[in-house]
Amino acid sequence: MCGICGKYNYATTEPVTKEELGKMNDLLIHRGPDDEGYHTDGNAGLAMRRLSIIDLSTGHQPICNEDGSVWIVFNGEIYNFQALHDMLVAKGHVFKTRSDTETIVHLYEEKGADFVKDLRGMFAIAILDKKRKRLLLARDRIGKKPLYYSMNGTFIAFASELRSLLASGGVSREVDLRAVDAYLTLQYVPSPLSIFKSVKKLEPASILVLENGKAVIEKYWDLPLNAEKLTLPLPEIKERLYDGLLEATKIRMISEVPLGAFLSGGIDSSVVVALMAESSSQPVKTFSIGFKEAEFSELAYARQVAQMYGTEHTEFIVEAGMAGILETLVRHYGEPYADSSALPSYFVSRETRKSVTVALNGDGGDENFGGYLRYVAMRVDSYWHVVPTAVKKALLNLAYLFPKKAPYGIFWRAAKFMKASMLQNQPLRYVSTISMFGPNEKRGLLSAKFENRLGGGINYGERYITDLFEAPAGQDLINKLLYVDFRSYLPECLMAKMDIAAMANSLEARSPFLDHKVIEFAYRLPGNLKLKGINGTKWILKETFKDFLPERIYKRGKMGFGIPLGAWFRGELKNYWAETCLSPKALGRGYFNKEHLFMLWDEHQSRARDHGYRLWTLLMLELWHKEFADDFKI
Repeated sequence: MCGICGKYNYATTEPVTKEELGKMNDLLIHRGPDDEGYHTDGNAGLAMRRLSIIDLSTGHQPICNEDGSVWIVFNGEIYNFQALHDMLVAKGHVFKTRSDTETIVHLYEEKGADFVKDLRGMFAIAILDKKRKRLLLARDRIGKKPLYYSMNGTFIAFASELRSLLASGGVSREVDLRAVDAYLTLQYVPSPLSIFKSVKKLEPASILVLENGKAVIEKYWDLPLNAEKLTLPLPEIKERLYDGLLEATKIRMISEVPLGAFLSGGIDSSVVVALMAESSSQPVKTFSIGFKEAEFSELAYARQVAQMYGTEHTEFIVEAGMAGILETLVRHYGEPYADSSALPSYFVSRETRKSVTVALNGDGGDENFGGYLRYVAMRVDSYWHVVPTAVKKALLNLAYLFPKKAPYGIFWRAAKFMKASMLQNQPLRYVSTISMFGPNEKRGLLSAKFENRLGGGINYGERYITDLFEAPAGQDLINKLLYVDFRSYLPECLMAKMDIAAMANSLEARSPFLDHKVIEFAYRLPGNLKLKGINGTKWILKETFKDFLPERIYKRGKMGFGIPLGAWFRGELKNYWAETCLSPKALGRGYFNKEHLFMLWDEHQSRARDHGYRLWTLLMLELWHKEFADDFKI
């Protein structure tokens, strides 16, 4: 696992120096504290920081082929590299190391840009092909490993993190207002956008090839939309699912450094720990995070799994006072990012890193098997849409009469569902279920000046999600929603969160549920095996592993990784929010109607509404500005 960066002055002969690469590379030291490496050749250069996991003694990067014409830097892990290595040796390739990195170099020699299709793992790759004067950038299928880049007509620069890329020089910091608008809707900036107009994120499952002054981007993988759904007997489906997840877990336990697992107490991480315990002769090391507020804490469930499998278990409590780490998180993310679970994810990674260097997790279980409550809401909506709008409005007004506590309160969820159900089409209703500020809720918030500056770019986030509904049009409802999440929420939000939280602490996170073979198998299962009726979330996963889990965990519903923002913003973080977001400088940026901001704040403080997650979204935007664009105003 590494951080990578580089630069190629493709339109000039201006040399790329180790010194300028060093400025970029130094900002990635947390991603790779064990080693650093550089390769410069005239107008091109590559650099990396390494976190040593496999081939500790000879895995130094950058690394090249036999004649030094192809060079690579690589961030990630390739789990099938041994089989690829043996195939390449049989074809006559000569290896200097036992590393997965060198395997990629020779695989590129053998197959060109198609080499990525043979890789099983997580990766961000940069290959410099001197003979062809080509730079190739590639990103894994699910987007576990990030890659930012910037082109200005004479050079391209790239890096694992935005801060590193900005250090390359020549990268404009002009804010992309479409990205801010999308962030307010989605809680993240979706690729290929970044917060800056001059910077792009390479999308998951994509390759960028820069040759002869022209960059071409192509997708090399997608979910199997055209494959027939599996109609196998239930016992065979369960057997294949068990075998697939067991193998995906085993290959992710290959490591030359200490290894453990995040254990949330939910179904997915519990399944991973169960499979790790089955595959290991030593007790699994497990790590859990919780809160003083009982309704937000899953520690009791995590303990049950830890006891069932005799793990070496560690727990950690997150409190409001620990939000002082927010400025650090903002620096690491580089862009506005409002998934509040970034905070506990950072702390569980920090505590885990004290004992191990690699941690497996349960990411991807919800997207593979239909675990989110919004899938239930959308199935209910498929029947509910026939209810007259007047009735829906009456029920919404009724829900407003009751106390609402985000994100778990029944009346909070009911009100969110009612508002979504009144929107005109399915994609917009889905956007409303996942949004911080829904399609109609930004209208009072955004200033006229901001809306005018956005022009035709307004509502980018809504259009982004709506467009994703086109490809899976022939799928059943649940698989359609899973496809949208695999192309948006999973890579853009969850993968970004886990990569940053883990790598900020020099920890490698691995996800068996996100093995592309597991994903392809799961997607070929019909939606009614994933969501049974309106309350059987992840049905086939639970049926397959019910004998591996404590009964309370097998039968419990989805909780999510929420934090008690509502209480925090009325308590310990109250002054912090007001001093940050209602300061003259914040208000002077011109994004928002001041009256609407004060209304949100007053409603929250009076407990008329719970705006905790919206307040968090606004806070993280202003903290980002203070770090990266403090003088910005519209």
